[in-house]
Amino acid sequence: MQIAIDQPFPEFSLPAIDNQGNQTTESNDSLKGKKWVLFVYPKDQTSGCTVEACSFRDFKSEFDAIGVQVFGISRDTIRSHSNFISKQELTYPLLADAGGPWLKANGLIYDAKMYGKPITKVARTTFFIDEAGVVRHIWENVTPLDHASAVLDWIKSNS
Repeated sequence: MQIAIDQPFPEFSLPAIDNQGNQTTESNDSLKGKKWVLFVYPKDQTSGCTVEACSFRDFKSEFDAIGVQVFGISRDTIRSHSNFISKQELTYPLLADAGGPWLKANGLIYDAKMYGKPITKVARTTFFIDEAGVVRHIWENVTPLDHASAVLDWIKSNS
């Protein structure tokens, strides 16, 4: 992975959709001056990703209370995200890196083997970025269950 703690978060400008169906573009500039969490997950509507996304949904009010915005990102499209948000009643925006060019450029998509066959994997990773756009913490190889709670606890203790 090319993203590092105490370094500026890599430049991005990606379409996003929220639970009201509003489409926006999120970028480093749009988030400047805000604290935010970005969790990278492999695919909408899959079991582990649903557990992780719903965990962030369930703690959203606590993130709001400490002034931290939450975003998810995957290789899925806006349409897929819209369906995922609706089905799981997600309360925060999802960024669409359709096909994964931004994720791949930042080392979050990698080639691996499963049962001897080549596959492409997404590194389930979460970032906490401060108001200056600097990465303050990275969680790698995330286990979806209880992850949002662990992120929230770390932020409360360290910022």
